Amino acid sequence: MNVTVTQMSDGRRKFEREWGALCRHARENSSDLVLLPEMPFSSWFCSSPKFDPEAWEGVVEEHREWTGRLGELGAPMVLGTSPVDKRGKRFNEGFVWTKAGLRGVQLKNYLPNGGGYYEASWYHRGDRKFSKFKAGRLTGGFMICSDLWSMSSARAFGKEGVQVIASPRATGSGSLEKWLAGGKVAAVVSGAYSISSNRVGKKGEAVFGGMGWAIDPDGGVLGTTSEEEPFVTVEVDLKKADEAKKTYPRDSLEPD
Repeated sequence: MNVTVTQMSDGRRKFEREWGALCRHARENSSDLVLLPEMPFSSWFCSSPKFDPEAWEGVVEEHREWTGRLGELGAPMVLGTSPVDKRGKRFNEGFVWTKAGLRGVQLKNYLPNGGGYYEASWYHRGDRKFSKFKAGRLTGGFMICSDLWSMSSARAFGKEGVQVIASPRATGSGSLEKWLAGGKVAAVVSGAYSISSNRVGKKGEAVFGGMGWAIDPDGGVLGTTSEEEPFVTVEVDLKKADEAKKTYPRDSLEPD
């Protein structure tokens, strides 16, 4: 399976140019799965500490319009997150897109609330559940941005046979190595591939650092994005993730 990870701009004009380039990259590299950054289809609205209902409605609509264009990528599967309204609340929801359509599969659980990342002021926490999803031959799971630090959930995903953990991010430029370390640990404790895509640019206090990644089940870095190479496609062997579950430390860990 060819997996494409990305870093994409917060600025909308630049994002539109990058979208065309990503479509070309995904087709030229026969990508089977494209992972987008966290809530990529609007500028970072969570930079303001004050919730604005009109702004929220606008970003929900922007994401609704853009997710209707996911077929342009030419990949059989696209993963990302969108702001959504559900059950009278607002959420950040991980989605899976295939030719059969779009479906939400995971609500973001752990929300920062400061320093340009005022997410808890804008939308609600999920139900603290981490649920695997099936799409084609893939068994996957989401750990959306801050959710990546819930390592007990990574272990549980491993026990449930998850082969790929997807972490769409909107994270800062000063902590890239820390986030990469988190991706490595999630891969090792789950025996799954860890993949992540991030924003780049600046919005208010938030300065996004880029560096998407693909990490194998033993913590080896297969590729990272950069300013020079904003899209990276790697080959992922799902059978390798299945076999990794039988080896240390996965064979000795139980979910909390």
